[in-house]
Amino acid sequence: MSNDAAGAKLCSVDFEIFGHVQGVCFRMYTEKEGLRLGLCGWVKNTNKGTVVGQVQGPADMICEMKVWLCKEGSPSCSITRASFSNERSIDKVELFGFKTRF
Repeated sequence: MSNDAAGAKLCSVDFEIFGHVQGVCFRMYTEKEGLRLGLCGWVKNTNKGTVVGQVQGPADMICEMKVWLCKEGSPSCSITRASFSNERSIDKVELFGFKTRF
């Protein structure tokens, strides 16, 4: 993460995305968007057809990522619902990079 985020409020939030979000490159696009916004985190498919993950970084970028996860996603996905939980302030980012987990 760049140093210009110093002094910005850091957040961590977990997410679960519902809809047609597997087999449509959702994880790859989530990873790209997270990196584009300068966030750290991870994303993975679940066995119930959803995509889950966690993002960490400046609060304003987390807000942008949440909007992207709710409304945009990958080009051929169909998002019916996005659920966010465990939102908390953090002193420093606990994750490194943005990875797809399996």
